[in-house]
Order: sequence, then structure tokens, then C-alpha cells
Amino acid sequence: MTIRKVGVVGAGTMGQGISEMLAFKGLDVLLTDRSEQQLNHGLRQIEQSLDKQIEKWALTKAEKKLILGRIRPVGSLEEMADCDMVIETISEDLNLKKQVFAELDRVCGPDIILASNTSTLSLTELAGATMHPERVIGLHFIYPAFKVDVVELIRGLKTSDETFETVRRFVEDTLNKQGIMVYESPGFVTSRLICLFINEAANLLQEGVATAEDIDRAMRIGYSFKHGPFEMADRFGLDSVVAALEQMFREYGELKYRPSVVLKKMVRAGQLGVKTGEGFFKYDEDGDRI
Repeated sequence: MTIRKVGVVGAGTMGQGISEMLAFKGLDVLLTDRSEQQLNHGLRQIEQSLDKQIEKWALTKAEKKLILGRIRPVGSLEEMADCDMVIETISEDLNLKKQVFAELDRVCGPDIILASNTSTLSLTELAGATMHPERVIGLHFIYPAFKVDVVELIRGLKTSDETFETVRRFVEDTLNKQGIMVYESPGFVTSRLICLFINEAANLLQEGVATAEDIDRAMRIGYSFKHGPFEMADRFGLDSVVAALEQMFREYGELKYRPSVVLKKMVRAGQLGVKTGEGFFKYDEDGDRI
């Protein structure tokens, strides 16, 4: 099976990045969200991302036009019926995701692969909302999807070998990324490790060991991280980090996964990072540090 048309459900940060990356690779993309306002916002963000690449001489205006031309906004899940694969990228809410998968299972033929970009939830449970659990798989892209060359491939209990091999070939041959097979476990590999890293940095900040800027600088310079833990958290979205930690805390029952008080306070204050313009640091409309 050759995957040439991909549906993306959710026009948030990850949905935008995945759609842009797929269109850049020459694939046709159908993008949808629960509201027309959020969908239009997602499309504007994709266009802004492409404009920034043009400013840096990484893209031409003609290439931008081609990429945008491959992304088609659609108003409902029913229009995903002729895709080869659909990737769900909505927020980490199990019930909402199960509703999406049940609806996709109803409208998509049994040969269409249904993938989730979840970072912490059970693929087996998501697949349980469908009549064809063998075609459900986890496809966890890491932010920013365009630049990070690794994708976690997660098999649910009933994911078929055919589904897994088709997705693995798609990731490695079409997207030119490294596919890492991960057995189902809350947080998988990347989210489990990076969320603990961010959480411990927040604990250091709470204890007054160092400032957020100095903690980030220590990790950038000392360990060659592109972003320190706090800027990383801002770019992931502090609400997403807290949601992932809370889910792992529930699943594992270990105190190390309990979200730092600092993270929870910032989420309650609405300081979610780049998406709101302020988290541990401040950002402009293009997502650049101020």
C-alpha cells in the first residue's frame, strides 16, 4: 500500500507541524478541526511558518505556494473517507480521542490506517473504540515535526503486522525519518524522559537553585541542547507537559511523575508558553523569544 493522501485531525501546534511536513514531502493533506475558527488559525500559522523559512532563504515563494496548495481544509471527518491514512493530533483527552476514532472507523474503509499522535495514552484503548483495531497504530512525532528526524511507532495489542510495516515504510521511505518501534507504555520513550527532565528543572527553579535563564543556559551550553528545559516546555505547551505528567502519574503511581507546583501554577495562570505569548519566557507572534 502506498500512502499519498493523509488526513490530519486537529489544527493545533502538532497538527500544523505535521501537515506542513507532509505537504513539503509532496503528500496531499486534508486538515480538519472541531471549529472553523481553529482551522483557519491553524492554516494562518502554517503560512507564517513558511514565510519565516522564506525569510531565512530556506524556501522559495513558489515552493510555499505548492505546499499550501497541497493542504486542503475540510469541515468534517466524513471527508477523510478517501485518505490512505488519517493522523489524529487533538489534545490528550482519552474520551475525545475515542470519539474521533469511533467516527473515523465508521466513515473510513477497513484498509485506511488510523494513527494517533498521542504521547501518553493507550493505543489499545483507543483501538477498542473501533471495529477494526488491527489498523490502529501510534505515530508519535516530536515537536517540531518538520525538523526532528525520529518518529515513535507504537503497536496496540491488536495492531497488525501489515499496518506496522506499511507505516514503518512510510516513515522511513516517504518522510525520510527514523522509525523507532516502542512497546505500548505511558509516555513511550521520548515523552517519558523529556517530561521528567522538564519537571525536575521546575523543581530546581522552585527550590531557588538557579534562575530559569541560567538553568536553560547550563543545559544548552553544557550538553548541547538546542533549547533548555524551560524553553522546551514553552514550545511544547505547559498545559501539554502537565497533562502528560498527570497521565503518567496516574498510570505509574510514582511521585517522580507528579507535576511540579511551578508548572501547575503557570497553567492555572494561562501562561502556556509560545501559544499564549508567555510561559517561562516571552515570545512574539512568530514564536521567537523576546
